[in-house]
Amino acid sequence: MKKSEQIGCFCIAKWYRAPITRYFRSFCRMTRPKARLLTILCVTALVAAPVSAQRGIKVENLQNFDLHRFHFGFLLSYNTSDFYMDLKPTAPFGDSLLVLDHVKQPGFNLGIIASLNMTPNFSLRFLPSLAFEDRILKYTFRTADGKTASFQKPVESTYLEFPLLLKFRSDRINNFAVYLIGGGKFGIDMASKKDVNNNIDNDIVVKLAKYDYSAEVGGGIDMFLPYFKFGVELKTGIGIPNVLVNDDTRFSRPIQSLRTKTYVLTFTFEG
Repeated sequence: MKKSEQIGCFCIAKWYRAPITRYFRSFCRMTRPKARLLTILCVTALVAAPVSAQRGIKVENLQNFDLHRFHFGFLLSYNTSDFYMDLKPTAPFGDSLLVLDHVKQPGFNLGIIASLNMTPNFSLRFLPSLAFEDRILKYTFRTADGKTASFQKPVESTYLEFPLLLKFRSDRINNFAVYLIGGGKFGIDMASKKDVNNNIDNDIVVKLAKYDYSAEVGGGIDMFLPYFKFGVELKTGIGIPNVLVNDDTRFSRPIQSLRTKTYVLTFTFEG
């Protein structure tokens, strides 16, 4: 490097160094709280700059998900089971009955998902699952001495269910979509007690039919994650047939009909 160039570089460096030196001296003369505050602000600015830059970038997960015709997965559900109950007109005070009430109970479902995508917005879903459902029937009778006697009859079912549902989903908004779902369900009660011998009064059970079918309707939201699609769904099932087995006991005699009713919160995982 020529001597004139060396002199020029030295002058430029001195010109740049002068403001930096003045700033450093000013920083040293600051009180400790002011210096600490300035340091925090500088660090915050350095951290916030790349975060602000990335915030504007929208990454769409599972971009080819809707291009596949079939999807499979599994589901976990929390259910609440109850009855639609109709009493006979002569039920109140008939056969010493004073009060008959039905109480919903919690349960859960486990199942698998098979989905056929007919269009990007319509799919046909088959969800074979195992559902554990409980209900309680509460009876209050008047005894011969004028007092009351109360009984609680648990009605437990373990259904092997075969829902077939049509799903209508909105277009994706980044990694989210909402949907409506509806269809029908056929169930087989694997724990049905319809053949139990009700000879002992205190041990009498309320019998339900082995087979049931119902209509289902609901909605939910799909979230497209990096490796799978996660869904949250809420639906209700309305039983169609009368599932009561009337064996002419004092617990079944007052009831005209029992139809199943369920509310189900489902979490789905699809690949």
